[in-house]
Amino acid sequence: MNVPEKIARLVAEKGWNQDVFADKAGIARTTARGILTHPERELRNATLRRCADALGLTVHELISLPVERLLPRVRQPASLHPGQIPVQELANQPALREWMARNPDRAAQLAPQEIDELISVQNVGGPLTYHGVEHFVSVLERKRELLRRVEILAGTEYLDLLEGMVRLMYDRITSLHG
Repeated sequence: MNVPEKIARLVAEKGWNQDVFADKAGIARTTARGILTHPERELRNATLRRCADALGLTVHELISLPVERLLPRVRQPASLHPGQIPVQELANQPALREWMARNPDRAAQLAPQEIDELISVQNVGGPLTYHGVEHFVSVLERKRELLRRVEILAGTEYLDLLEGMVRLMYDRITSLHG
């Protein structure tokens, strides 16, 4: 099964029509229709990335894993909601509970590992304030966006440049902290 066929199968599993898929992926409706109805077509890297993001997958997973392994992942909610956080954690973290109530869309974008990181930071020095939660979630969102952009760049002719910049920054940081 090629990648557009996988995408079509996963979109069907989510119950999305081509308009919903186009909106979720941030692609043109004609592009969505082409992916879903003409699986022989080649996809641009940016389109592939947007499709993977919409499905809650990485490009690597979408390309390399068989659809049978991807189906359970798209059936599960891709985002975290307050009901998925242990009740005792929410009881101990009133600022987190308040932030999630005020920002349901942003809270839904937090991956399970991000919420674990947020909870662990709060446990280090006691509960965060509402503004502390806001700041830390903003950092998580910035990191997520940076990683998304790096993944896109890594699939282009700029891979060597990206690798050199990362190596330079990494070497500098490790020499300062090593």
